[in-house]
This record gives sequence, structure tokens and C-alpha cells, in this order.
Amino acid sequence: MTTTDDLRSALPNTAAINRAGHLEIGGCDTVDLAAQFGTPLLVFCERTFTDRASAARAAFGEANLYYAAKAFLSKAVCRLVEQEGLGLDVASGGELFTAMAAGFPPARMIMHGNNKSDSELQTGIDAGIGRIAVDSLEEIQRIAAIARAAGRRQPVFLRVTPGVTANTHAHIQTGHHESKFGLPIRGGMAREAIIKANASPDLELRGLHAHIGSNIFDADPFQESIKVLFGFLAAIKAEFGLEFPELNLGGGFGVPFLAGDRLFDPKMLGNLVVSTAQQAAESNDVALPKLCFEPGRWLISNAMVTLYSVGTIKRTSPELTFVSVDGGMSDNLRPSLYQAKYAAILASNAKDEADTPVNLAGMHCESGDVLIEGVPLPKSVARGDIVAVPATGAYTYSMASNYNKKPKPAVVTVADGNARLMIRRETYEDLVRLEVE
Repeated sequence: MTTTDDLRSALPNTAAINRAGHLEIGGCDTVDLAAQFGTPLLVFCERTFTDRASAARAAFGEANLYYAAKAFLSKAVCRLVEQEGLGLDVASGGELFTAMAAGFPPARMIMHGNNKSDSELQTGIDAGIGRIAVDSLEEIQRIAAIARAAGRRQPVFLRVTPGVTANTHAHIQTGHHESKFGLPIRGGMAREAIIKANASPDLELRGLHAHIGSNIFDADPFQESIKVLFGFLAAIKAEFGLEFPELNLGGGFGVPFLAGDRLFDPKMLGNLVVSTAQQAAESNDVALPKLCFEPGRWLISNAMVTLYSVGTIKRTSPELTFVSVDGGMSDNLRPSLYQAKYAAILASNAKDEADTPVNLAGMHCESGDVLIEGVPLPKSVARGDIVAVPATGAYTYSMASNYNKKPKPAVVTVADGNARLMIRRETYEDLVRLEVE
């Protein structure tokens, strides 16, 4: 049996059960939100995001923190990120455009991507983007040429691959030797990139960047990566006399999704990472660079829940019941893409005991469109009820599609009992708006 209290760490900070027995977030009744805005509906708790941002700032001290836009991005979130004093890392022209449309300062952005187009680089450089994370040798020449034409000396990081395999799903491991991202230290590509970037008068080489993966709960891979990176920095200093002012260690801090999951403690990680970096700098006789981190999921995942309306309930055998909802893989691809696990709450009757395992199924024409297998829900679940799935702030809406011509859901932000629309629900007219007769 799973209760709302069991899922406290996965839910927004403001989650509660109100007198009506409904799940409440940000002082707003989720059943009322579903009635007002429709379902599927993503509900964003602003306070949870700002609490996490404050905790991260306190944990990492003088480090530069950048919100990873790929987790979830909107103009409203950009403004919140700026308000919280964070930088922003963008990984596409569309993310850059959204940030600029929100008025986010380009100097506080990092541009990522393993295959940046010339037009994306041009837009970023023309805007005065703060850093570009170089991901390949040929990109060095392209960035330099565009910067030269723009009359700008462009600050860059070199994204290196430290050869660290984090304990997470294979699809979200990014620091191992076979990753498509970055310049491998092993084999000499990262060294060659340093030589080329440092020789260019059009580039300002600020330091290295390394991201080892996503949703990591163990501090060991971060410490291992730091040791590898400082060993490499020592080798570069010994060979070329070069030291760099910054070291970006990426993100990937784990978040709770299920009952019993723990929240990665940023203070613990901050202390471990900073002390490991200090020791590694001292033992390798290199100056300690200013550290940078890029939390995305950690900041926003538990700040959101997705609300669905229950439709067909089908008991196909004594052991198997499907509870189908009005969304699925079009609004949350993660269960189908890499078997991500979620929990669920019957938001319209949150006090009832959740003691009946069911498969929470999506509405799409795919056998794999099952959001959660064997999730406990109350026996009372019925058509028209509202189900809430916690921890859907990261990589849900940002991966959403129009599969089966399903309009993308709305997103609302809640705070102090008030709800406002952040992103409107797509209409059927939106689905054909780009078509040419």
C-alpha cells in the first residue's frame, strides 16, 4: 500500500490533502484545476522550484549555477531562473530563442550541443552568449570563424569525456568513452582541442566541461570524474604551462520518483565535490578553478505533477487491471523510452488506501504505452477520477509529441492558492496550422 505521505519526497513541497480529500498543490485543489484547465495538465509549484534553487546556491557556495533548459523551458521559467540568480544552459537554437524572447541575459548562458549548426552558433555569438561548450574538433574552427566575422572573442569551454560510467540508465550515461558527447581524454582528442582552441585569437578558452550522466544518486562518479579531470589539468599544465579559470562539472543529480526514494542532498554533494576538487587541485599542483554546475532535473522535476482523467477501466484477468487515462507517451515518453518508473495518486480521493495494483495505461495505439505498471490505486477508482503522477517536471513536456495527433497539454503554475496559465493547451487547429495545402 502506498500513501501520499510515502510519496512526500517526490511531490512538490506544498502538496497536501485538503478537507475534500483531494490532493492540493500550491494551495490549489487539483480536482478544481483539472475542471478549470482540462487534462492532461502539468501543474508547476513555483515554491518548490525556488526552494530548490535556494538550497543549491547554499550548497555550492561560490560556484556558478546554470539551469539546464532541456529539462523544461518556457519564457516564465526563464524569468524565474533569472530571478533566482542562476545562469541558463541551452542545447538548441529553439532553447536559445525562447530564452532571448524572455529577455534572459545572453552573457549568463552556455550553449551546448554535439552538432550545433552554423546558424545556431551565429545567433549565439551575435547575441553575446557567455560560453559555448565545444563538442568536437571541427567546431573549434567554425566558432572561431563566426566570432572573427562578428568582431568578438568568444569564451568557450571544451567538453571532455572523462571515461566515467555513472550508475544510471545506459541512455542517460554521457561520460563514458563510447559517448557521442565531448572530446575523449583517452586517445588525445581533448589535448588536441586544447592546443587548437588556445592557439586561436578569436577564442577565449575558459576551461573544461564534463557531464557524466543524469539522475545519479551516488557521489562516487562525481568524485571519480573530478580526479580524472584534475589529472588531465595537471598534464596540460606540465606540457603547455596552461591553467584555466573555470571547471564545469555538469549536473545529473538524482531526484525521487517513487515511495522510499531519497532526495539527493545538495549540501552533502556540494561539500564532497568542493573538498574533492580542492584536494585534487592541491595534489596535482594546479590552481583551483571556479566550479560550475548545471542542475536541471534536480530543480524542476519534483516541482511538477501531471493530472490525468480516468477513462476506461478494464480487468483483463483476475491479476491484471488496466486503468486508462487521457494522456500517455505523447506527454511522457520516458517510461517507453528508457523504462522510467513513476508513482501515482488518486488525486480526487487521496485519503483512500491505495492497495490495488493496476497498470496505468496511456491512450495511444501502442502496446508499450503504459505509464506505470503495477501501481497501487484505491479500489474505488472510477471513470472521471483524477490521477496525479508526481515528479514530471523534467523531460516530460520537453519531450512531448503530437503522436496520434494528440494536442500537447497545458501547463499551469500555482502559488498561494492562485493558478495561472503558463502554456496553453494545443488545439486541433494547432495540429494542422503548419500544413501546406
